[in-house]
Amino acid sequence: MQIEMTPMFANALEFAFNKATTEGKVTIMLLSLVSLFSWTVMIAKARQLYRAQKAGKKFFTAYRSTRDPLELFNRNDDFTGAPAFEVYRAGAEELAYHLKNNPVVVKTRPQGAPPGQNEAVREVHTDFLAKAMTTKISTSSLDSLKVVLERAVSAQAISLEKGMIILSTAVAGGPFIGLLGTVWGVMETFSGIAKVQAASLTAMAPGVAGALIATVVGLFVAIPAMFAYNYMITMIRALTQELDNFTAEYSTAIEHAYVDNRPISEDLVNALRQVFPERAQELEIVARSAPATA
Repeated sequence: MQIEMTPMFANALEFAFNKATTEGKVTIMLLSLVSLFSWTVMIAKARQLYRAQKAGKKFFTAYRSTRDPLELFNRNDDFTGAPAFEVYRAGAEELAYHLKNNPVVVKTRPQGAPPGQNEAVREVHTDFLAKAMTTKISTSSLDSLKVVLERAVSAQAISLEKGMIILSTAVAGGPFIGLLGTVWGVMETFSGIAKVQAASLTAMAPGVAGALIATVVGLFVAIPAMFAYNYMITMIRALTQELDNFTAEYSTAIEHAYVDNRPISEDLVNALRQVFPERAQELEIVARSAPATA
């Protein structure tokens, strides 16, 4: 005994498609194109988000194992696919540019505690990495670096959201396109019945079935796109929030290590030292008594 296996609803769909009007078949073909585009976006976006999460974890592990914000950049480490790494690289390139072209040379600070502060307190509050840096950047250079970071974050957010409009269009437009085909098919069916003046279930059923298949195809397009869109947009929002947090963390690390935050009084003393070199010893005492910041 041989049992013939047929796909679920295959006979009904085949019958309905054969009975569909030309307008209904055109609608189905249009929905098929929308489905093709949406599935292409879903597959490509799923791969992109998977790589972004996987590479992002590796990058954050490597970045947070270092103290110098430029260490990964100087080692030429590569974490392609991680949005945070692209932001990091843009900021590191801008920082390297300012260190080379707009440097601020900082004299090594004395190791003794400032007046009025004991040695134990000074040791607790000293950032040794910042103290060791003798070439830094100005606060105005930091402002331009923050602009570069914001632009990089925006570019990565746009890249993550690219193509999502196709999914949202499939979710919102698929059922309506299918409904249009159905209404049109039903209208054609009733028009034909009215012309021949033979209103019977046998005469109406094939036309109505051919019309309803457009709505079925529209739902087949919209339902997978809806689930994929909701899941992916949640992941994109999480990655975007992660980028914002990393940008704040990264710019703060750069400011601590590479930005010249000396008080104005120290800059003034250095300028006076150049004008009055014969009073350098007195000015050195003034410089040591000024509040020091790392």
